[in-house]
Amino acid sequence: MNWGWFEKELGPIKDYSTAFGRIWLSLVFVFRLLVYLVAAEKVWGDEQKDFECNTKQPGCTNVCYDHFFPISHIRLWALQLILVTCPSLLVIMHVAYRKAKEERLREIQGVNYRRIYPHPGKKRGGLWWTYLFSLIFKAGVDLVFLYVFFRLYRNYTLPRVVKCELPPCPNVVDCFISRPTEKSIFTVFMVVTTCVCVVLNLIEATYLIGKRCHECVEGKGGDSRRNSHDCPISLANPMGTGGQVFHGADYKPHTATTPLSKDEAGF
Repeated sequence: MNWGWFEKELGPIKDYSTAFGRIWLSLVFVFRLLVYLVAAEKVWGDEQKDFECNTKQPGCTNVCYDHFFPISHIRLWALQLILVTCPSLLVIMHVAYRKAKEERLREIQGVNYRRIYPHPGKKRGGLWWTYLFSLIFKAGVDLVFLYVFFRLYRNYTLPRVVKCELPPCPNVVDCFISRPTEKSIFTVFMVVTTCVCVVLNLIEATYLIGKRCHECVEGKGGDSRRNSHDCPISLANPMGTGGQVFHGADYKPHTATTPLSKDEAGF
């Protein structure tokens, strides 16, 4: 399989990721994909050919190998790497959709068009949910594969000798695994890097959720402060006038009328 295509396609994801996402991407390419291509494939390349049982019974070796290795480590890791990198491709496709939509609007409405996505790669709206879903999906895939490895290979290690009594074996036979120590070391290494990737995904998801909650709280606080500044000024004591009320030029002051005396009234 051409893994270079995956590396080329996933390259732009670092432009839309947080610092935790960029660390995760480097960890996947350097400590998982590179180790898989350079070392793991060669170590597991001879697993079935060098799996030997102390019997000449036809079919016994094949049956015992299928029982102890229902799925090869190397193929299981390949499937895991494919599934764990696909959500990042989904984020890239979402950003590409936004850019294509902006381009169509520009062609229709001209240069001075109203932009829907001023920053297509910024995690807002639907892209935020897509990115968060990708983090949860990647962490879930890694956890599922950790459980599968644990169920198939106890303690993630391989024994030197296994005993098999499945038909058509004539009796209990001893079967020997090729390079068990080296394979166990690689298995533990891949398990540890997978656990680190899961932790990074969970930290990044927590960071995104916490940042969004903080922005929502700040937004609500800003609205309340703006509403308090827009409230009407009290007429009884206008702000900044020292209790004085100013009137227009056509204002006529009210004069109090005093009662006339009896002589002035003509009584």
